[in-house]
Amino acid sequence: MAGPHLNLAFVMDPVESIDIDADTTFVLMLEAQARGHRVLFVDPADLTVCDGRVEARVRSLTLRREAGRHADLGPPRRVVLDDDVDVVFQRKDPPVDAEYVVATQILTLCRRARVLNRPEGILAANEKLYTLHFADLMAETLVTRSIPQLVDFMAKLGGEMIIKPLEGRGGEGIFHLRHGDRNLFSILEQSTRFESRRIMAQRYLPDIRRRGDKRILLLEGEPIGALTRIPGEAEVRANLHVGGRPERAAVDDADRGIIERLGPLLRRDGLFFVGIDVIGGYLTEVNVTSPTGVQEINALDGTCLEAVILDRVENLLAAADSQDSR
Repeated sequence: MAGPHLNLAFVMDPVESIDIDADTTFVLMLEAQARGHRVLFVDPADLTVCDGRVEARVRSLTLRREAGRHADLGPPRRVVLDDDVDVVFQRKDPPVDAEYVVATQILTLCRRARVLNRPEGILAANEKLYTLHFADLMAETLVTRSIPQLVDFMAKLGGEMIIKPLEGRGGEGIFHLRHGDRNLFSILEQSTRFESRRIMAQRYLPDIRRRGDKRILLLEGEPIGALTRIPGEAEVRANLHVGGRPERAAVDDADRGIIERLGPLLRRDGLFFVGIDVIGGYLTEVNVTSPTGVQEINALDGTCLEAVILDRVENLLAAADSQDSR
């Protein structure tokens, strides 16, 4: 049973390389540490299965907000997640490649340890394709690897579209294509890897220049914060790490309509903490692997969203313990 002090394992990218001023996982771990919980680092490559039980090579973490000195790692030791860990945060960044999928599949074998987000939900929720459960909330969208089909689709849209890889992250591989661009076929060849890989194409939404790309963070399908990312003059992408400018944002009625539609499916699939992207009232993406934006929203709104998230985690475990004790 989970006691007042929990063992929290974070399956993530190398902790030494994170940006402590922007990384959401860092502030989640820092908040957990401040509450007296034990924070454990897990490299996804160090997840194994022995006789059907998930084991991990873990290292304890001591964290501080000091650039370059933000993390002290303890000696490695091997644990059984269901015996020694209360919560596993699956916070590995994309790409969702074969190794990511295997690590997530291994986490589906956890029985007592609670995995957030639920690994079965992550595996079912490609961040681009998951949105197509709500195609009526999106701009016109095509998923294909056929270059002729992509060219025809762009013509139907008036000669302009956005393309993006299905497994990308942080704006990687996104192109704004226009009819008459002499690089058009070369870009489509590279993006589809010569028609061997599907990509997503969507109608270009010019509202991104005026109103930006809104990131809304959802906890169990309910909004906890939002910000708008405004692209730079020379960029089509609004992602913060490529120069997008964060601005305060409110969740408006159009956003609430989208959230009300998504919420039941997110809760059904165990997608505890996600970030959705909205441009001009259209849903463009549902981020389920390692959603970001907590630190930026905190700075803009004077909030502490990591505390909200940890409160909910503690309440979930307390409720489960109460149920088990009956």
